[in-house]
Amino acid sequence: MKNNNIHGRIILDPNIMVGKPIIRGTRLPVALILKMLGQGIRTEEILHEYPRLEAVDIEAAITYAANVVE
Repeated sequence: MKNNNIHGRIILDPNIMVGKPIIRGTRLPVALILKMLGQGIRTEEILHEYPRLEAVDIEAAITYAANVVE
């Protein structure tokens, strides 16, 4: 990943969540964020539900997913 927004925001660690991509500093999988967005949950609602997240974390999750499927 070359995007600095992703680097440092999305991590893969085999010792955390079996190596699934997660938001740095949390145990929130990128997949959960994407599912919430896919269900029509707005970014503001996600940020309210998970106050440790920042909007840039959600953007990084979307960018990460786009890069994976590219």
